[in-house]
Amino acid sequence: MFRRLIPAAALLPVAALLPVAAGFLCLSLPQLSSAQESSIEEPAAQRDYSPSPDERQLPLAMHSSMDERPEISVGIDSGELRGSDNRVLQAAVDYIAALGGGTVRIGPGEYLMHDSLHLRSHVAVIGSGESTVLKKSPGTVLKLGLDGDFGEQQVTTVDGPQFQIGQGIAVWDDAAGGFHTTVARITGRTGNTYSFNKPLMADCLVSRNAQAGTLYPVISGYDLQGASISNLAIDGNKDQNAHLNGCRGGGIFLYRAFGTHIDGCTVRYFNGDGISFQQSNDVRVTNCLVEGNAELGLHPGSGSQRPTVRDCVARNNGTDGLFLCWRVRHGTFEGNLLESNGRFGISIGHKDTDNLLRGNVVRSNQSNGVFFRDESLGMAAHRNQLIENIIENNGREPGTAAIRVRGETRDLVLKDNQIRDTRAAQSQTQTVGILLESKVGEVNWQQNKIQANRPINDQRQPSSKPQ
Repeated sequence: MFRRLIPAAALLPVAALLPVAAGFLCLSLPQLSSAQESSIEEPAAQRDYSPSPDERQLPLAMHSSMDERPEISVGIDSGELRGSDNRVLQAAVDYIAALGGGTVRIGPGEYLMHDSLHLRSHVAVIGSGESTVLKKSPGTVLKLGLDGDFGEQQVTTVDGPQFQIGQGIAVWDDAAGGFHTTVARITGRTGNTYSFNKPLMADCLVSRNAQAGTLYPVISGYDLQGASISNLAIDGNKDQNAHLNGCRGGGIFLYRAFGTHIDGCTVRYFNGDGISFQQSNDVRVTNCLVEGNAELGLHPGSGSQRPTVRDCVARNNGTDGLFLCWRVRHGTFEGNLLESNGRFGISIGHKDTDNLLRGNVVRSNQSNGVFFRDESLGMAAHRNQLIENIIENNGREPGTAAIRVRGETRDLVLKDNQIRDTRAAQSQTQTVGILLESKVGEVNWQQNKIQANRPINDQRQPSSKPQ
């Protein structure tokens, strides 16, 4: 049995070692020069693998942030996954989601959407710009042959064209609008009876014109965190689809999708809203074009707080360019163009308080440029700030106000806005600058430049007016 007493023995001259009964005994050690010492590599076992001081585990995982994350490419003729409809896109998103999040890159081309692209938490979907088009497939609507009961997960339609498994479906009747409309995915079929993955949100009765149709958002995100969509276009194909309300649909629709970022997207021609997000805090919508949709352009609502809508264009939509629905609070709406929409440029109302609207251009909309809806004191849109906006050329008829404030709204700040009608005198319709109706509370206006036949129409009682 031999015992190695000198770990670095292989580096020593043979003369330095003498055999003894128990092994080798080192009698003398040669002196190594500093150059020789530096040339000897440290054994791997002695390397310091300890983490750096700034390494931290992620808040919701038992590991630190990684330099490389999962990524996959999708395309029609190239990419790791190939196809031309929603199924290949969904396969890519679900694959990345199963790995804990990452990036899906979509190549150029038109992808036919027979159901929504369903977003997942921490998955970024990135297109190739305007050349990546997600197009809603033509929709079919059929009447129900049997009542659909609340909580049921199937409906039976009358005879007609059949829906396909995997398609999106909406179910409603004349009393089941808004959030009571159900939007789901078809999971099975027996004849004219279809199962789907979500329960009905209301009774849908044949006596109330109950219907089902292949209607759904083009991109949809439910119950998620930290998703993003960027650099792609959506064609809602509204001429071949029935209307879907903005509480359950839109070209892009979010519901409880916290912290989602939508950037650099174009949403056109959806038979409903362009971008709608409901009950979704901290959503950011930036650098987007939303045009030609049947209803609202941009629709934050239902308690979506701290939204940011910045550097977007909403034009030629059927109703409002920007509609703050219910309980939209502490938001920032900045640098947007709201132009040529069918009703208001901006509409604010029910509990929509403490928002900043700054540096927007509100132009050529069919009614008021900015409209505060008629709400009672507890529900009115208090403490909103309109600063440095340009509000011009709005209204169908002379007498339209650039800013109209209704209800018991109070504590508004109107500062450094430019209000004007730049058209020839005989064509001007925005002939009132600011209209304050009789119940409105205190309004603080400062340094606004108003060019109008009637700059201020203040209908309040004297006690409500500033002294």
